[in-house]
Amino acid sequence: MPGSFFLVGPMGAGKSTIGRQLARALGIKFIDSDREIEARTGVDIPLIFELEGESGFRKREQEVIDELSAMPGIILATGGGAVLDARNRRNLASRGTVIYLQTSVDQQLQRTAHDRNRPLLQTDNPREKLQQLLDERDPLYREIADLVIETDGCKVREVVQKITRYIEES
Repeated sequence: MPGSFFLVGPMGAGKSTIGRQLARALGIKFIDSDREIEARTGVDIPLIFELEGESGFRKREQEVIDELSAMPGIILATGGGAVLDARNRRNLASRGTVIYLQTSVDQQLQRTAHDRNRPLLQTDNPREKLQQLLDERDPLYREIADLVIETDGCKVREVVQKITRYIEES
């Protein structure tokens, strides 16, 4: 049984899409921490942000990541801000292989342009916000990453192949 693999990176990096395909390729279960939070609360993330603020959401996220990262043999796609919590970083780094899907702000803007399910982007200047988030989070992604993969201009299949090669060689 393969170990668990945790996908980290900014919104729009392809964590969910790549995670699903990677899980299929490896024959293991895929879980998206954001979708799990929505399933457990019965509401979408923008509403959680609205009702509980970012801190309320982060508390829920920490509980879900603590539980999910302890599961054996899964692919877990985390939310872009999951690395802000030191416990999340510790759990992810110690319980599986962390893969940082790196992407540019330009690519993030293209991929999230029509997505209203991103509370942090409901701002007058999404580019500035994405850059600010990347500046803050990139060192945290790198701190726990076992593998960093640049996803700009890559097809999902290519990224999945890079990850499976890494796994086979490890």
